[in-house]
Amino acid sequence: MTTRTLAGFAAAYPELDPDAVDYEYLRAISQQLVPFGRHVGTLVTEVGPDRAVVEIPAVDEVRNHMSTVHAGALFTAADIAGAAAFVGAAAARLFTIERLVLRGGTAAYRKPAQGRIRAVATVDQRELADILAATASARFELSGKAILLDDNDIQVAKFTFDYVCDVVIAEADAR
Repeated sequence: MTTRTLAGFAAAYPELDPDAVDYEYLRAISQQLVPFGRHVGTLVTEVGPDRAVVEIPAVDEVRNHMSTVHAGALFTAADIAGAAAFVGAAAARLFTIERLVLRGGTAAYRKPAQGRIRAVATVDQRELADILAATASARFELSGKAILLDDNDIQVAKFTFDYVCDVVIAEADAR
């Protein structure tokens, strides 16, 4: 295991070994990071190198007055899934990430969301490659998306996200 001092964004994952990424560890920590997500009841069920999945359980507390899942709960799940997708995709270089901030996003609600909902998120691989290849401290833009599906795999919503990502390269990590 490589020992590094973790600051910024990476400090939330103190046991992460960039040479042998444990995605279950990333999932478990990601589950605890967003208090509002816990309030809504979201569950981070998957974090991997290609995507992350966050579920909204089928419970009354997330429904609106029309008995569909509230738009705020859908956004929360998509937002958490997007950040977790970045964590999984950038895991081997997470120690270089000072911050990842959601700058903006769009929402397209396609069908009434009912029952358990899964937010499946990814980040743009070309933009991510630039972040992972950074040899000097810099600010990057990163795009992501989350597709929200019901239990029948029907798409109920789609979110796109624009992030800003600050990379800090320590002298010891410069390539």
